[in-house]
Amino acid sequence: MDLHILIETAKKARENAYTPYSNYKVGCALLTKSGKVFSGCNIENDGLMSICAERVAFTKAISEGEKDFECILVLGGKEELQYTSPCGYCRQFMSEFCDKNFEIYMYYGNDKIDKKTLEELLPNNFSL
Repeated sequence: MDLHILIETAKKARENAYTPYSNYKVGCALLTKSGKVFSGCNIENDGLMSICAERVAFTKAISEGEKDFECILVLGGKEELQYTSPCGYCRQFMSEFCDKNFEIYMYYGNDKIDKKTLEELLPNNFSL
């Protein structure tokens, strides 16, 4: 896996973010185990139903028949990139489709990358 491809994909997706309220633009790149990459950006509205970049990427992949995931790379910020981690809702969403060792990369510029597993970010996920 080439992280530079995921970084560039996420940066490009971030350009499409619709954030008129927060101006906090997020992009991500989701790598499937089959080698496909799906991008996502956050899309806000003035109600409670905004959608995060991570869930956009996952729903695009799932709607195309992909259900086995390798990792995701997330980046975001208002203007400059800053440390951006998936929200709690996205972490729980990921836990529906990924095992506890699923890798989440947070890229925040100048080759700064933090890597966590889903279990590290969501140690006690809800499951039936």
